Amino acid sequence: MELTQLLNSVKAIQVTGEVQRQDVSGIYYDSRRVVKNSVFVAIKGFATDGHRFILDAINKGAIAVVMEDNCVPEDIFIHGKTAKILVKNSRIALAELSNAFYKSPSSKLTLIGITGTNGKTTTTYFIKNIFETAGQKTGLAGTIANYIGDREVKSSLTTPESNDMNEMLFEMINDGCSAAVMEVSSHSLMLQRVNSLSFAAGIFSNITSDHLDFHKDFNGYLNAKKILFDSLGENAFAVYNIDDAHSDELLKDTKAKKVSYGENEAADFRIKDVEFGLDGTRFSVIYKGKEYKLSTILVGEFNAYNACAAFAVSVVLGISTDDAIKGIKTAKQVPGRMEAAGKGSKKVLVDYSHTADSLEKALIAIKSIVKDKQPVYTVFGCGGNRDKTKRPLMGKIAAAMSKKAFVTSDNPRNEEPMDIIKDIIAGIESENFEVIENREEAIKKAIETTEDNAVILIAGKGHETYQEIKGVRNHFSDLEIANKYLTAL
Repeated sequence: MELTQLLNSVKAIQVTGEVQRQDVSGIYYDSRRVVKNSVFVAIKGFATDGHRFILDAINKGAIAVVMEDNCVPEDIFIHGKTAKILVKNSRIALAELSNAFYKSPSSKLTLIGITGTNGKTTTTYFIKNIFETAGQKTGLAGTIANYIGDREVKSSLTTPESNDMNEMLFEMINDGCSAAVMEVSSHSLMLQRVNSLSFAAGIFSNITSDHLDFHKDFNGYLNAKKILFDSLGENAFAVYNIDDAHSDELLKDTKAKKVSYGENEAADFRIKDVEFGLDGTRFSVIYKGKEYKLSTILVGEFNAYNACAAFAVSVVLGISTDDAIKGIKTAKQVPGRMEAAGKGSKKVLVDYSHTADSLEKALIAIKSIVKDKQPVYTVFGCGGNRDKTKRPLMGKIAAAMSKKAFVTSDNPRNEEPMDIIKDIIAGIESENFEVIENREEAIKKAIETTEDNAVILIAGKGHETYQEIKGVRNHFSDLEIANKYLTAL
C-alpha cells in the first residue's frame, strides 16, 4: 500500500515533509524493528517515550513518522526526506494505520472479544474448541498464548498492541481461519489497542476490584471495560452475565443486540442444576424453552458460567447447539486453571486465581467438593507493583477458608517480597497461617506436612512458568514444583 493511500486512514493535524509515493514496507512502534520504507509511530509507553527514538527511525530508513508531540525540528525530516504526521493521539493513529495496512482483517473474521475480571482465558478456550468442532479453523489471542489454528505463538501481553494484533489477524486469515477469539483487557481498552477492530460479539464475564494501580478506582476500571461494548455495532452481539450487578451500567450505551446468561430466571441462556467434583462440572442451560445438558472437565460453578458464555455466543453466531455442547465437553484442561498435580490421595490444584474474588470462588468450589471430609490448605502470594488493595482481602479469604494458609512470594517484580507479605497478613484475622517467603519452600512444606487426604490450592501464578524478581524472570512453575514434591512423597 502506498504511503499516500495509507495516510488517508489516519486523522492528521498536520502533514509536513516529503510524502513519497512508495509502498510502505511495515508499521512499527518499536524503533529497533524499523526497516527501510516503513512507518514509525512514536507512542508514549510506561517505561519510555517513543518520541525519543524518532531520529533512530529516520536513520534506519523510515519514510514517515507519526507523532503526537511536535518535539523534533523540521529540518531533520527535510534532510531525511521523511514525512512528519502530527496527530492528537499516536495510539489511535497506530490502530487506524495498522487496520488499513493489513486490509481490515477483523472484518473478514468472526471476531469475538471477551472482557471481565475473571474467566476470560477459559472462555476463549471453550469458544475456540466449539468453532473448531463446527469445522471452522479458529485463532486465539490471550494470556497464556496466541494460536493461529493449532500453531502456537508466544504471548507477552493479554491483548497485543494494535499493530501486532492486526498483523496476527491478517496471518490467521492467510492461514485459513474464519473465526478468532481474543481476551480484551482493561489496559488494552484504555490504551486503544483494539481501536478499529470489528467485533461480531463481545462477552462480559464479571467485574470485581482489580488493576486499581492503573485505573485508580473501581469506576475507572468499570469504564475501561465499558469501552468494548460502546464500540460494538448494531449487528453485533453483547453477551453478558446477568447475575453481575454491574452489567446494566456496562451495557447501557451499547448499540449491539443484548444476550444474557446466568442463573437469573430472566436470562436468555439460563444456567441450572450445577454439579461438580474434582472430575469436572455438569449443568443444564435453558434456551428458548428447551433444556440442554452440558459438561466439562473443568471444575467449579464459575466454569459453568464460562462454558455457558461460550455456548451462548456460539449459538447466537450460528453454531449448532450440538456442536457447541460437544465443543464444551471435549475442551481440554486450560493450563493453570484448577489444574491437578499428581495422582495420589493428596490433591494439589494449581490455579491462576490472583484476585480476592477468584481466590474465594476457587476455595468455595474446593470446599463444596470435599464437604469438610478433607482438610483444605492454600499456598499463595500477591504480585508486586500491582493493585495493593486486594492483598489484605486475599489474606483474609485464604486464612478464613483454609485449615492453614501458607503466605509466600508470587512475582514480587521490583517490590520487596516481605513488604508484599506484610500487606497480605494485615488482613488475616486468625493465627492459622505461616509465612515462607521462598515459594518453592512454601509449596514443599504444604505438601510434606499436611495430611494424606489434604487438598492444597496453589494460587496466583497458574500457567506461568517464571517468577519475576527485580526485573529478572527465572524459570518457575507451580505445577512442576508440586509434581516434584508429590513424587518424592
